[in-house]
Amino acid sequence: MAVEIDITTGEAQRRIEEVPKDPIEPPRENGSFELDQAVVHAFPVQGTKLVHAFHYAESLESTTAKLVVDLPDGKTEYYFLKVAIGDTGSKKCEGEYESLKAIHAVSPGFAPEAYAWGKYKIKESEAYFLLEEFRDIREQPADPVRLARRLADLHHRSKSPTGKFGFHVKTWHGGIAQDVNQWDDSWAALFGRHLGHIVEVAKPILNSREFDIVSKLTLEKVVPRLLHPLQENGRVLKPSLIHGDCWDGNTALDAKTGEAFVFDMCSFYGHNEYDTGNWRAPRHRLSEKAYILSYKRNFPVSEPAEDWDARNLLYSLTFNTGNLINIPGSQQRE
Repeated sequence: MAVEIDITTGEAQRRIEEVPKDPIEPPRENGSFELDQAVVHAFPVQGTKLVHAFHYAESLESTTAKLVVDLPDGKTEYYFLKVAIGDTGSKKCEGEYESLKAIHAVSPGFAPEAYAWGKYKIKESEAYFLLEEFRDIREQPADPVRLARRLADLHHRSKSPTGKFGFHVKTWHGGIAQDVNQWDDSWAALFGRHLGHIVEVAKPILNSREFDIVSKLTLEKVVPRLLHPLQENGRVLKPSLIHGDCWDGNTALDAKTGEAFVFDMCSFYGHNEYDTGNWRAPRHRLSEKAYILSYKRNFPVSEPAEDWDARNLLYSLTFNTGNLINIPGSQQRE
């Protein structure tokens, strides 16, 4: 018998969040940007010359720029640059670089191509950079049909290099270092460590005994109850390459091709349904039902299907808790 799958948003979350109605303003150029020579030396085509660099768009805890360059054949090209500070900035650039490379290798065009990451040459600077392909945005977020089709295709066709869950480097969700840089046969074990680390980061921010008790019960009881069955009774769960933070601001339609693409990822190999956990929150336009319905048409839910909504709620905890950590004044702190 078919099981009807739908997202049930809790009353508490509906009280504090609403689906945004205003359109997302496209990113714009905003004044000149001073470029370090390390970035110029990292240009993917030798002999490329910088014409201009602009401040462009916004990114959590990073500075971003659009670079206009002349290629040796006389053509004009554009690059996107992200700059982050300190040891944490270095690790963020590496994690996103490896995430971009992994997604682009499976689904060229679904993510910008990563060119290089490294350290600024200026001695007194502790700045690190990530250089990637520039993609002009038509609108955000991407529409349900095109986004779901390409995301599901990534989930279907990606293959873990070890056959296990995890990733070869640490990736970062905003200011949170994700505890995913190890390989595990058990999705429940990897996810439990991942969520457990996020909970530990949130505890001093919330300073709530109730949160401590509920999170302990979630990790000890709910995670095994919902995730162990995915790999029991002969069921095989494929580790899929996931975006890691798929929400409105990290998806768009390409102005040139009209295709959906994603960026600002913090990837690892996990349960494909994890990526849709971020679509549950009313604060995201991706919470509109057309998105999850479109995704399910391209990638059927995992068995046991009757646990789908509970799993989706469990996966949403990483994003909601991450929101309260990363965003000052987050409504998730209420």
